[in-house]
Amino acid sequence: MGLNIKDLRIVSPAFTTLERIPKRYTSDGENISPPLEWSGLPSGTQQLVLICHDPDAPLPYGFTHWTVYGIPPTAHQLAQAGGSKFTEGTNSTDKLGYTGPAPPNGHGTHHYYFWLYALDKELDLRPGLNREQLLDAISDCVIEQARLVGIYER
Repeated sequence: MGLNIKDLRIVSPAFTTLERIPKRYTSDGENISPPLEWSGLPSGTQQLVLICHDPDAPLPYGFTHWTVYGIPPTAHQLAQAGGSKFTEGTNSTDKLGYTGPAPPNGHGTHHYYFWLYALDKELDLRPGLNREQLLDAISDCVIEQARLVGIYER
């Protein structure tokens, strides 16, 4: 199925695109996930997936901060620290749930991509999938995607 990037939008009341992520949502602060809201789901959406990833991390595949899946299309937001309401995977520290931005000191500005994927089928995925496993599992089901990019620097 072809990928469309049209009406699906993801935003946060805590920061806007290319704005600094507030400290409370980082490892330097409370290390809780930011509130997120979305709209414009394409018709046929059966499930949503959220991934937060830092491609600027000095690692071969970047650093994944969060994977959340099994989100029904009736949900239009994740409250602050609300990912556990759905199925969470492992981040790049091999722990379930969210871990906030923590770029190396002096490494410059890092970009944190909050990707929202709309799927055309409902998947029953086990908890604990990492980013690569999750992307493999959804690759044939994505009908639209949107992103919000926040920045953080130490």
